[in-house]
Amino acid sequence: MARFLGIELPNEKKVGIAVTYIYGIGDALAAKVLKESGVNIDQRVKDVTEDEWNKIRQVVEANKIVTEGELRRVVAQNIRRLKDIGSYRGWRHKKNLPVRGQRTRTNARTRRGKKITVGGSSGKKALQKT
Repeated sequence: MARFLGIELPNEKKVGIAVTYIYGIGDALAAKVLKESGVNIDQRVKDVTEDEWNKIRQVVEANKIVTEGELRRVVAQNIRRLKDIGSYRGWRHKKNLPVRGQRTRTNARTRRGKKITVGGSSGKKALQKT
């Protein structure tokens, strides 16, 4: 496995796909970075030379692309700021609800967690003779 920007990249993947394993680099940005650095996007990770990795690293640093720990820190600070100022989005983050306008009457299970039944018994109570 190749190590790039602190992330282990799988050897059998193509470089265009493997670079997307880095937090903050998606498909389009990976293609752009590889094109600028002159590395073939269809080349396997195991075939990339150390010199080519250095070229890719230089392009990432030259374009000031924020990745991994620094990007995670920035995102966490933004969420913390929203919570502190008491915005609607911050309130949704605090309550662990969907933030971007999705409905919650149905669905949203991944965000809200396991279903909790509210109410009494599971069936009707039998009538009693008085």
